[in-house]
Amino acid sequence: METKVIVASKASLWGRSFLFIMAANALLFMVFEMMLPTLPLFVSHLGGGASQIGLVTGVFMFSAILIRPFTAKLAARIDKKYLLLIGVAICAGTTGAYYLSSGTAMILIFRIIHGLGFGLATTYFATLAAENIPKERRGEGMGYFGVGETVAVSVGPLIGMSVLVKHDFHGLFFSGMFILLLALLMAAFVSRKPQVPDAAEHTEVPFKLIEKRVLFPALLIMLVGVAAGSIMSFIALYAAEKGFTTVAWFFFIVAFASFAVRLVSGKIFDRLGPGFVLVPSAVFIGAGIWLLTLAGSDVMFLFSAVVYGLGFGAVFPAIQTWCINLVGEYEHENAMASFLNFFDLGIGGGAMLLGLVASAFSYEVVYYIVIAIMAVYLLLYAGYMRKKRG
Repeated sequence: METKVIVASKASLWGRSFLFIMAANALLFMVFEMMLPTLPLFVSHLGGGASQIGLVTGVFMFSAILIRPFTAKLAARIDKKYLLLIGVAICAGTTGAYYLSSGTAMILIFRIIHGLGFGLATTYFATLAAENIPKERRGEGMGYFGVGETVAVSVGPLIGMSVLVKHDFHGLFFSGMFILLLALLMAAFVSRKPQVPDAAEHTEVPFKLIEKRVLFPALLIMLVGVAAGSIMSFIALYAAEKGFTTVAWFFFIVAFASFAVRLVSGKIFDRLGPGFVLVPSAVFIGAGIWLLTLAGSDVMFLFSAVVYGLGFGAVFPAIQTWCINLVGEYEHENAMASFLNFFDLGIGGGAMLLGLVASAFSYEVVYYIVIAIMAVYLLLYAGYMRKKRG
């Protein structure tokens, strides 16, 4: 009897809805990554300068962060599947509408609206994924859920630049819109599971700017976000400074290592608990950055990508799952809003502050600071566990 239960649980992880959620979420991030290197070129094409390019990036993240604390209240009144569809539809519409922009002001308006849609979509994709994963396999399932995002990070910018070169901005924006319409179609086939009794008892969900119960793991993911932001923002410049010529391969290897480690890290999380993933992954991130500072050849440079990728690939879904497990079924949106917002703040805020460090000192100093930040992460977690046991 016990064997049958386990088999049924394993089968339920790969149900139709979960597969559609995974695929649609991957397409959402694919378009997001396609726009990262290309939209600044469009702003420049319309006559915008460096400050306008920074503003176009900043308002997108700000509007996504702004909408997420409202997602739980919205889900208490409207089926979250429909809210997800609205979010993806907004992303699709604004992506196509970029081509209509005649100046920076219009792009900013579209970016604000796009950010709101992205904030809705990313939150509800994560909570619907958690809803479709058996609780005892949530760590494993959330790891698989994020694989599409990892692949998008590695190939999205390349696809975006390739489409731009072959088909100009018109082809870029309409290709992105088509991909998101495909994601919208997939999301339409997602089925909601029946509400659990715990959720049904709560008709009123309070507004929470920050979900206090996930504050500590959210702080940890913010520190991870600083490390991730340092790689996203400065690795190409650091590589050029050191004479490395394999930056594209660096990102590909990070993505591949992140994918590979998730095949086992989620199972470790489910069987042994968060600490058995959170501590080693932070060590791997710090070690990967340390190897990066020591790299004197492309081979060493790429080896650092392997080590960093193993750490980042394991830690992101582990903290995400931890946040979900700390709240009730009806409060997943609040947990994901805090998790995603703190991660985005780590990436954005960290990139800005570390950019000042790079200007004053060097990119190598930036990465020494990131190593210190990961040491702080480990000290904080050790203190948390000591307090919990005491």
